Amino acid sequence: MAQAKQVLDVHVSKGITRAQSNEHLRCRSEKAREYAMSKGNYDPTREHLNFEVVRGGKIRSVDTSRNIPDRMAEILRSRGIKDPNEGLEEPKFRTVVNIIFGGSRERMQELAFGSQTVDFENNSDNSHVERKSEIEQWAKDVYTFVSGKYGEQNIAAFVVHLDELNPHVHCTLLPIKDGRFAYKEIFAGKDKFEYSERMKKLHSDFAEVNRKWGMSRGSSIAETGARHRTTEEYRRMLSEECTSIEESIVRHQEALSSLRSDIRLAERRVKGLTTMVDNIRQEMEEKQARLLAIENRLLSQNGDTAAILRQKEKLEQELFAIQSRLADKQDKLQLADRQLAGLKDEMDSVRERTEGLKEEAYRYSREVHSKVDSLLKDAMLEEMVNEHRGLSARLSLPDRQIFDNSLVRSVAERGTEVMQCATMLFLGMVDDATTFAETHGGGGGGSDLKWGRDDDEDNRAWALRCMRMASRMMRPASGKKPKR
Repeated sequence: MAQAKQVLDVHVSKGITRAQSNEHLRCRSEKAREYAMSKGNYDPTREHLNFEVVRGGKIRSVDTSRNIPDRMAEILRSRGIKDPNEGLEEPKFRTVVNIIFGGSRERMQELAFGSQTVDFENNSDNSHVERKSEIEQWAKDVYTFVSGKYGEQNIAAFVVHLDELNPHVHCTLLPIKDGRFAYKEIFAGKDKFEYSERMKKLHSDFAEVNRKWGMSRGSSIAETGARHRTTEEYRRMLSEECTSIEESIVRHQEALSSLRSDIRLAERRVKGLTTMVDNIRQEMEEKQARLLAIENRLLSQNGDTAAILRQKEKLEQELFAIQSRLADKQDKLQLADRQLAGLKDEMDSVRERTEGLKEEAYRYSREVHSKVDSLLKDAMLEEMVNEHRGLSARLSLPDRQIFDNSLVRSVAERGTEVMQCATMLFLGMVDDATTFAETHGGGGGGSDLKWGRDDDEDNRAWALRCMRMASRMMRPASGKKPKR
């Protein structure tokens, strides 16, 4: 098996919804369960293998009696910390960091199930499969890592899923320091550069945890892009890195799919509550109009006063009940609106990260292919020069004269100097190129044409002209300097 790679994915949000909590804790509705199964990534017959790591690094079954938002609220209450988003019409502070920990699929399945036969096809029965102790110990190690880095008291949930294709951890973390929320100070830093450096360090630190479990850190683009590597190394590197990126994209796309489903449900709830509120308001207005009419009858003393008073009292009681119902539905509507806004915000964030990953994969592929292309061209040039020298040695003098004043001969005989001279020309340093040629035994082959880059000339055409000019300038014969 190729070297297994670790997986670490960080997602920051302004809270966690009950829908997300239900997903983590597997408190799904039947419809949500069917949807997950339809994607082929969820096996309900392995759901009993899921577990949590709790305070003190203890293993227990997933506690579905308390959702994650309630757990967070309890943590904040016990520590006297206020949620900065509490009471806001729209949450604006980043109060939750969701981290996925895992690794290469084959290695994680090995940790979770050992040598047991597990059928990963959809609708398979794996109820006989047992959870191995290795996955529990790995999860405890990861829990210890998070506790040491961010504080055990800040872990709201640490759930391990073994019912998906790739076993992994969902860690819900509160970015709290010195009794206050401090996401920027703990994670983001002062700018994107500092955030990038912190994320690199997080991956490197996590790799120390995974070393004993046979998983290594994936290669960072920033670290690998500048190093000289062989073609085979580039091929391997490209394969590993892009596979890792693709796996992250798949996870994000799965999250997007789940979020779309949650958003549709949330929108239906908002719509339903809005209709209820509108209907209750209409009912209340009708009752108020009737009450006003009765009060006017009392004032005019038109009719049986006692009967009218009884009618008035009844309407007031009904109106009070309606107002209570309205207040309840309005509260629920506000909560539903906030939840919907949170889901949409999360979707935007996941979508942004997904697009970023796609761009990273494209950029990385382009970078590696460019470097491989350069290596191949260097190798090809070197081989052509060596081949020319070998052939020239076997040719008679008249035959060798065929190559006089040719670029092939110039490169074969003085390749390094020609390249240096061409580089200066390419950069517009004509005086420097001329001086270089003259001080290195050249100075011939000047062009009668005006020298300089044409407005519509691309890099490739310009580079070729520079090579040809450099070849002329490095010839030992005397000649004119190139015109500027």
